[in-house]
Amino acid sequence: MSEKGSQAQGGGPWKVLIVDDNVQNLELLEAYMDELPEVVPTTATNGIDAIDKVMADPPDLILLDIMMPKMSGFEVCKHLKADPETRDIPIIMVTALNELGDMERARECGTDEFLSKPVNRVELATRVRNLLRLRGLKKELEQSSNKDRGLGAADVEGGGE
Repeated sequence: MSEKGSQAQGGGPWKVLIVDDNVQNLELLEAYMDELPEVVPTTATNGIDAIDKVMADPPDLILLDIMMPKMSGFEVCKHLKADPETRDIPIIMVTALNELGDMERARECGTDEFLSKPVNRVELATRVRNLLRLRGLKKELEQSSNKDRGLGAADVEGGGE
């Protein structure tokens, strides 16, 4: 196995932001992410802190609780998916809510995956790896496409006309 922080397939190491107001849940999810050698986890304890952290240093994936004070996971997800700078960050909602209506609301907000607590470690790791692999492939495709069109990073970030 590779060491933490080494290059993973598709452009790692990967930054994963874990957002939960419950310290035990944060610690558990962080421990699960620590088991993935290509993942570097960080944490936030509420939705406002999460958005601030995403804007300051965008992660490659977010594990997001729904029921939090100040700003719910639904609101955080909707906010991030509405912003062109953050809309492509995959979000996995990890929540005690497990009703069909909750899952539908999560999808309407733009979540990419939905996991119910208690979280199965293997299922979480599989979904995280799959979404990160897809994110890496998408980045590679975009870079290749931009290279083929003769666009540099400054051209792409500036947005052109």
